[in-house]
Amino acid sequence: MFKTTRPLLLAAAFSALCSLPTLAATPTPVEGPFWQSEVSAGNLPPIEERLPAEPLVVDLAAKGREFGTPGGTLRTMVTRSKDIRQMVVYGYARLVGFDQNYEIVPDLLASFENEGNRKFTLRLREGHKWSDGSPFTSEDFRYWWEDVANNELLSPSGPPDFLIVEGKPPTVSFPDETTIVYEWEDPNPDFLQSLAQARPPFIYRPSEFLKQYHEKFADADELAFQVEDARVKSWAALHNKLDNLYKFDNHQLPTLQPWLNASSGKKIRHNFVRNPYYHRIDSKGMQLPYIDVVEMEIVAPGLVAAKTNAGETDLQGRGLAFRDASILKKGETGGDYKTLLWKTGVASQIAIYPNLNFADDAWREVLRDVRVRRALSLAIDRKTINQALYFKLAQPGAMSVLPASPFYDEENAKAWAQYDIEQANALLDEAGLTERDKNGIRLLPDGRPMELIIETAGERQEVENALQIVTDTWREIGVDLVMRPLDRDILRNRVFAGNTMASVWFGWDDGIPQLHTSPAYLAPTDQVFLAWPKWGQYYQTGGEAGEPPDMPEAQRLMELAHDWQIAKTDDERQTAWNEMLKIHADQLYAIGILNGAPQPIVVSNRLRNVPEQAMWAWEPGAHFGIHRPDEFFFAD
Repeated sequence: MFKTTRPLLLAAAFSALCSLPTLAATPTPVEGPFWQSEVSAGNLPPIEERLPAEPLVVDLAAKGREFGTPGGTLRTMVTRSKDIRQMVVYGYARLVGFDQNYEIVPDLLASFENEGNRKFTLRLREGHKWSDGSPFTSEDFRYWWEDVANNELLSPSGPPDFLIVEGKPPTVSFPDETTIVYEWEDPNPDFLQSLAQARPPFIYRPSEFLKQYHEKFADADELAFQVEDARVKSWAALHNKLDNLYKFDNHQLPTLQPWLNASSGKKIRHNFVRNPYYHRIDSKGMQLPYIDVVEMEIVAPGLVAAKTNAGETDLQGRGLAFRDASILKKGETGGDYKTLLWKTGVASQIAIYPNLNFADDAWREVLRDVRVRRALSLAIDRKTINQALYFKLAQPGAMSVLPASPFYDEENAKAWAQYDIEQANALLDEAGLTERDKNGIRLLPDGRPMELIIETAGERQEVENALQIVTDTWREIGVDLVMRPLDRDILRNRVFAGNTMASVWFGWDDGIPQLHTSPAYLAPTDQVFLAWPKWGQYYQTGGEAGEPPDMPEAQRLMELAHDWQIAKTDDERQTAWNEMLKIHADQLYAIGILNGAPQPIVVSNRLRNVPEQAMWAWEPGAHFGIHRPDEFFFAD
């Protein structure tokens, strides 16, 4: 199937030096104790046959970390069955990933070349294997591209959006077993960063496993039996059910992550054991991860802090909030753990999203008036919220990027974020909302009282506490805030359908964007931005659903996102970023309350190599992922 192109590879290798990690000579691999019995019994090849020819050698000393002792079971908790996918997030094995300086470096890849953001050559590690021992080669990329992404039954909408540039897909080729080439007519500067995401687009699949369930490769009678046995309608439905590299719920599906799912079905506790074919080793030749087993317990949201306080976890960030910090500190001695306070990377800890696509015409017009949104922001006493909920450790301000981003602008961070009831009242009067009822609540043009219903996911007590304070100050401008807690999935579905007047959530996941970061999330490109779900749907479905943006500023955001996409220089990209952030600061599509609230991270006193100070961010960073839990180990 593949042609050998040695001269081409030698020339390319020279030009790819900039994307190669600096490594010492590969150390002699050492067999760890966990798989020794399987190797001795002949059920598993020895370590030197399980590793790639050139594994990724981790320089622990350069990070100020210790060499670890393999072994042990790490306990952690999540609050929903589907959150076992956090093991893919925390494992953070990606084709390319962010290092501790948020630079993109090869990981699963041996190296990559980027030619003008138009042509990307990806080079795999020779001899790399999936967790079941099957080879990880360019055939896994070809299978996904030709037989999954471009198969109408498996992918009705075609290849994912991040691969479509100016309406055109890439040309994808597979010169040999370790080389994949993606090439576009126009630049795709977001390609590598997309591959490094917390939830990455997997542009490869374990083809040897999945071909058993694909009509093009499987025996027809056997496949028909499998479809009937699984009680699904078609082979495509069966294939999609089993093909869950991110959900991580199919324990039979091979993986490249540091730990593989060893539990079938739904359980209270899921066990993840070390991947015998994992591609990373330390400079003494010991294969990572150091920790043998991760035990993930599913508990009720309200119990995470209590069980953590009781010492029932070894590493915990999810399910904890700053309000838990004091009780966690008190439990350190008895629980044999320490409580760290990491920085957070979201653009806003709490943000209110007026729904500009709300199905109620009268309310929609009111919420679309920027004077109303500015008034609502000015009538929030951020300093009181910061003092009451975060002991002044957070930063009051509008929703914008954080100081760690090169795009940070203090003027944007402070826009319409001072507490000024007089100016807020004047803006609402100017907007024509001058009539009030006997209780002092302003009236909409149709005579209804201005009862602004904000729906929450009901998962964070600090959100409800903050909104209680906002309720009091909004009454001073004649606005009655009504809080409605809902299940997270119900809330999002209501927002997406246009049935929610306003909602509250975190700000942008990525509050620390860098020069290489796409600003697409600042434009109406995704329904997940809760202020414009219908506009996002319109973009995501190519106009088949939702509504086109019909406000000039939103249309300008779309133009600027496109300008960034086709820009040839960093200066052009920075110009697009700056204008987009200025529009958001001026228009207040999301009303940020504060940012930078510390995130409690509880770490067992036995656990090593966990950073004392770090960033807790979904994007970029995959929460624990960027801090490489495969390098954590138990001291005893």
